[in-house]
Amino acid sequence: MKIAAPISANRSWARGDERVRQFPVHSIKSVRPIPFEIRFSPPRRGRVRERVHSHTYRNGSNTPILTFPRRGGRNSESDRSRIAQLLNVTVIATFLLSGIVHANPYLSKPGEPPVEARVGTCSITGGFIHFYSALYNGLFDKYGIKIEHVTLRGGVVSLAALSADEIQFIYCSADPMIPRMAAGADAKLIGSTIVGLPWVLMGRKEIKRPQDLKGKTIAVARPGGLTDQLAKSVLKKFNLTTQDVKLLHIGGTGQLQPYNAMLQGLTQATFLTPPLDVRAKRDGFALIYNLNELDVPAVYSSMFTNLKSLKERPALVQKFVAAMAEAIFFLEKNPDKGKAALSKLLSVNDHEVLQSAYDAYAKGMVNRRLIVPSNAVTQAVEMAREEGTLIRKKPAEIIDNSFAEHLDKSGFLKELWGTELQQGREKRN
Repeated sequence: MKIAAPISANRSWARGDERVRQFPVHSIKSVRPIPFEIRFSPPRRGRVRERVHSHTYRNGSNTPILTFPRRGGRNSESDRSRIAQLLNVTVIATFLLSGIVHANPYLSKPGEPPVEARVGTCSITGGFIHFYSALYNGLFDKYGIKIEHVTLRGGVVSLAALSADEIQFIYCSADPMIPRMAAGADAKLIGSTIVGLPWVLMGRKEIKRPQDLKGKTIAVARPGGLTDQLAKSVLKKFNLTTQDVKLLHIGGTGQLQPYNAMLQGLTQATFLTPPLDVRAKRDGFALIYNLNELDVPAVYSSMFTNLKSLKERPALVQKFVAAMAEAIFFLEKNPDKGKAALSKLLSVNDHEVLQSAYDAYAKGMVNRRLIVPSNAVTQAVEMAREEGTLIRKKPAEIIDNSFAEHLDKSGFLKELWGTELQQGREKRN
């Protein structure tokens, strides 16, 4: 580590035969020990001068050298006092430098103009609470990004807009997007805030368990869509087939159409995510199965960008990922602000509904490190292949975890979470 300016009483220092010792200095924040040398020069006539000198080794590192008169003589007591004072100065300087090393490297610099970016969400859902929290609480502004938010209708439209660079980022559930990306869409997964399956299977009260669905009908959106895949996974888990349980494809891209079909008595069950499950309970329906119990790798709320951004705007991508990483921390520490942001997007003021969304997405399946799980992506690609999708890209070709990994390498996540980062990891495992 280089010393910006020497701490010295005079411009020159006495030369001669020196005794050399090395002492490690440890900062309070566990920064790499900084060695320095103390050299005692022999007494000479006239004034002996002290200063910090820098010695450069072959590897390019610098070791500060503190040079003082050799012990002994009339001024030995004052010499020891000056040594102690300079040692204190060195320790304090090391502590201050440790703060600089761990400072957030992604924040906007003073006077730096903001960078504009358009972000598209593929639907309006409680599952995007982290993005909404960042948007309405100024987190993107901290990182020098001026966000324009647009809501798009489904993954197909979102990917088309991303490919044309009409938007620079998508925030959407990853599972329905992965097959299209593997088929050749211009997009890459750059981080996942929620990993798991927040879906629940809701139905009539007489249906107590998945096995009771035999001879019944489940409403799903469209063939090959996410809810269609979820239904087949649940049936397979409980040794049921589409002959035993009929899948009624209602159409649409969200949950409202299948839910309305269940309300009208056209089907006996459907798949929902919080907070719509609260409304279903109020309407007289019951929980049949929590799909997170399937214990299969799955990716939910995630960030996507296009190849143009990766090549021409990597700094913007890194800042966006960093802002979303801080959004996870912000939401956990500020639940009321997060629920207020969600209330604006959903136009809902119901406390129970907002709390249901917060409990589901801000606590249970949060992915603090944002690393996209490759096993979940691989499984989604293979499922798409089995469904007849023409796969043109390998799973590794649609993931770029370098931006999420840099958050860890830079010390950003450790500085943000402290010991809680490891605790969160153990909780998820």
